[in-house]
Amino acid sequence: QVQLVESGGGLVQAGDSLKLSCAASERTVSSYVMAWFRQAPGEEREFVARISPSGVITDYSDSVKGRFTINRDNARNTVFLQMNSLKPEDTAVYYCAAGYRASVYSTQYNYWGQGTQVTVSS
Repeated sequence: QVQLVESGGGLVQAGDSLKLSCAASERTVSSYVMAWFRQAPGEEREFVARISPSGVITDYSDSVKGRFTINRDNARNTVFLQMNSLKPEDTAVYYCAAGYRASVYSTQYNYWGQGTQVTVSS
């Protein structure tokens, strides 16, 4: 059972940056597709970014493309989400996920973290 723990969330102002981390409990996480999703109050969980097991292939939602960067350090069993030029509409709980298939759908991911809150004030 892979356990994922997110950290790095917080309260920032519009235009600021934050870097989220997702630490995995097992070295085997290096074989998984890793992704970040987010969920705002009253909204469905939405795809943010994903990265292939090797880290070579990345994909982003249109709403964050050009502002967010996903990368991974398999030696440290950790995935990161660098968020720049944050906007109030980025406010949400951010979740890290691991799965066997590259997908934008949350149902395709097998393991989830508990989430970390990101709040962006205007």
